[in-house]
Amino acid sequence: MAFPGRLLPFRSERARLTALYAALLVLAGSLLTGVVYVLVQEGMYSSISTAVTTAVPAQRLDRPGSDRPSPWSTAFPTGLPSAAPASPLPPPGAGVRLPEALAITRTVSDAAESAALDRLLTVSAAVLVCYALLSVALAWWTAGRVLRPIAVITDTARRLSGENLHERIALDAPPGELKRLADTFDGMLGRIERLVSAQQRFAANAAHELRTPLAVQRAAAEIGLAGEPSPERVARMRAKLIEVADGSERIIEGLLLLTASEQGLKERRTVAVDELAREAAAALADEAAERDVTVDVRALPLDVEGDPVLLERLLHNLVANAVRHNVPHGRVEVRTGPGTGIEVSNTGPVVPPDTVPLLFEPFRRLNERTHAPGEGAGLGLSIVDAIARAHGATAMASAPPEEEGGGLTVRVRF
Repeated sequence: MAFPGRLLPFRSERARLTALYAALLVLAGSLLTGVVYVLVQEGMYSSISTAVTTAVPAQRLDRPGSDRPSPWSTAFPTGLPSAAPASPLPPPGAGVRLPEALAITRTVSDAAESAALDRLLTVSAAVLVCYALLSVALAWWTAGRVLRPIAVITDTARRLSGENLHERIALDAPPGELKRLADTFDGMLGRIERLVSAQQRFAANAAHELRTPLAVQRAAAEIGLAGEPSPERVARMRAKLIEVADGSERIIEGLLLLTASEQGLKERRTVAVDELAREAAAALADEAAERDVTVDVRALPLDVEGDPVLLERLLHNLVANAVRHNVPHGRVEVRTGPGTGIEVSNTGPVVPPDTVPLLFEPFRRLNERTHAPGEGAGLGLSIVDAIARAHGATAMASAPPEEEGGGLTVRVRF
């Protein structure tokens, strides 16, 4: 009967870790047993020989005519052990010469050594078998304990979907690699949740922004051109439809540019950002004059490796926002330089500090949209942020307090 690969015991990480741990433990136990056996074998003969010689000195054996019985007759009344040679011991009182005494001592020592080593080997083998079985059980339990956090991470990842991205692993474990893995996974879930929320808001806002001009066009066609309108009315409706179409085109271009910036750069080349800053200020000079806004450019040389088209759009959006979201007789300052990056500040209305970070989100405005002529779609700073990130830069904004006159300062640091 065939089993799927995932059901085979040796395919699981726990079984592999168990085999690895058990093999290492058994190997360590075998080495320890071997080392003990060799060390005991090396010193056992000399220890037994010394003990036998001390217990039965040769001088006592080499005394012919002694009336006291020899210790050998007392220790071995019927002869030597089975491991000794078959020759009988000399009778009591007969006297033993020194060479014969040494031979007897050697024979007894060899027999004792052999019996002790056999016993040691048998006991060590039995202990090693029990140790191996215990090692397998401990290795299985240890592997389960080690892999338990991974099982928690796997279950959480399998359970997550778009509806429950708020859930976290929150692994309760001591500091270590698996704890860092779980915390990293939680951080990734947080970033994904924010990204999904931003994409949902972006889709909703884009749908709303595009639905509004469609509604205006429909109303102009159904109401403004109903019946037999006069030529003047037709001209007004025509101008209105063209204006709405231009606004829709700007929104679509902004969305396409935002998407292109999010995808990163396809090619890079050296771009003189200071020249782009001067060109952007010159392109918006007429609009700044109409709004009675002064633009001051202090552009020090700044070269950046990037896309010149995207960087030109970044500078244009920054200067255009500073000019359009300003006050009469206001000022716009444009700065570039190696230590400055790009910095554009204006003297516009007061911006609440908690609103500043939200201005980089798509379709986010300081005030509600009024659909006035020339009003932007709310994509300016979001495009700036996307282009900056595509170039490895960061876009930051800060607003001075109300007592200093308000306004906004946007910095792009490369």
